[in-house]
Amino acid sequence: MSEGVTPLHVAVLMGGWSAEREVSLSSGAGVADALESLGHKVTRIDMDRNLGIVLNGLRPDVVFNALHGTPGEDGTVQGLMDLMGIPYTHSGLTTSVIAIDKELTKQQLVPNGVRMPTGQVVESERLYEGDPMARPYVLKPVNEGSSVGVAIVTDEGNYGNPISRETPGPWHEFERLLAEPFIKGRELTVAVLADEALAVTELRPQTGFYDYEAKYTDGRTEHVCPADIPDAVRDAAMEMALKAHRLLGCKGTSRSDFRWDDEQGEEGLFLLEVNTQPGMTPLSLVPEQAKYRGMSYAELVQRIVDEAFGQGERQ
Repeated sequence: MSEGVTPLHVAVLMGGWSAEREVSLSSGAGVADALESLGHKVTRIDMDRNLGIVLNGLRPDVVFNALHGTPGEDGTVQGLMDLMGIPYTHSGLTTSVIAIDKELTKQQLVPNGVRMPTGQVVESERLYEGDPMARPYVLKPVNEGSSVGVAIVTDEGNYGNPISRETPGPWHEFERLLAEPFIKGRELTVAVLADEALAVTELRPQTGFYDYEAKYTDGRTEHVCPADIPDAVRDAAMEMALKAHRLLGCKGTSRSDFRWDDEQGEEGLFLLEVNTQPGMTPLSLVPEQAKYRGMSYAELVQRIVDEAFGQGERQ
């Protein structure tokens, strides 16, 4: 057992059936290995619909929630663990419900001074009649993470004008989509751990944009940490990420994603979304920023576990 670490029985919850299953399995495997290296007893759980029965039989000291997407990130699993009285990592039920919904997130953050793109929720069927706003714009699912189902609609694109029913895209997978103006410029992200913003990373996809494949395929995206940006923009991004983390009531760790129009200075910085279950894979950004701040992967995992205890009532 590592010095100063109390041995625990930790159930690592991973997998599930969301679009992010494979990434969750990778996150969970890394977390489980790190916990075992610290001397904890670890039970790996590939989540299925018998989760309540499994947890009731195990009665772990704490659950490390390494799920991504629904139902591990939307409050469903959080509610189950609240009912069972089992401590767990990351954010609670209310925070999870709000943060995974991009419109609810805006309603919470924008009135409190966090700059986010204007947008509107549209029925996918309407897209075959015409654009909801001037091109270029972005379409994304209201309740998904990891850039799942994101489409950038431009005049030069091949989706058609209006969007063709025969063209593959998120309009076939989701009944409702969020439409937002496309913000040109650069992709930035900030991790927050235990109420402290860690760093700013710039993401430079080799092709296209920072979609699901670019996030989780080695070599598809260059990570620049710390980002080579003006100090004022760095500070603004870290302040916005921490403010969003606090306003939403996040616990453990979160990651805020930004677009920055570098021709507009600070005013060109927009928060896109807050991830309450950020990835913990070898390519993930939170471990990378923690390493930049001098923290090993195992130390990061332990910090997240530590914050699952003694935080008072969860949101």
